[in-house]
Amino acid sequence: MVYARSKAAAAGLSAQIAEGRLRKEYLAVVQGLPEEQAVFKDLLYRDASKNKSYVVRRMRRGVREAELSYRLLERQGPWNLLRIRLVTGRSHQIRVQFASRQMPLVGDTKYGSSFRDLPLALWSCSLAFSHPVTGEALQFFAPPPLSRPWQVFQLPDC
Repeated sequence: MVYARSKAAAAGLSAQIAEGRLRKEYLAVVQGLPEEQAVFKDLLYRDASKNKSYVVRRMRRGVREAELSYRLLERQGPWNLLRIRLVTGRSHQIRVQFASRQMPLVGDTKYGSSFRDLPLALWSCSLAFSHPVTGEALQFFAPPPLSRPWQVFQLPDC
């Protein structure tokens, strides 16, 4: 999460988000059989009363476009470690886009994981943007914890 310390900085960050220049990357562990890499483009509807999002087929009120790309990093039994780059940032986007393709995130009981005894395997590992005042390139990293399911993989440097 990024906080601005002035109105000018907030405007600069908002512009980067709107222009797609703020880069967010995640690590996720999914079930199923993902391809080596892919781009997902979907229409998402968020039902606020259920706090759940759905992939839908047509545009209507409350529906927004969602896009992400991913790369498979490693397979370990039924689990697959992915690096995901968000193009858009919708509510539950990563979770619902993978679940809609029969690849729920490990530990994601809301979207169909069969591994109910584990925490949700989704980790924000990298955030990059330009400083809104100086223009300096900034990038921040955070590795996932060394606990299940993360510990079974050779984790990359985020």
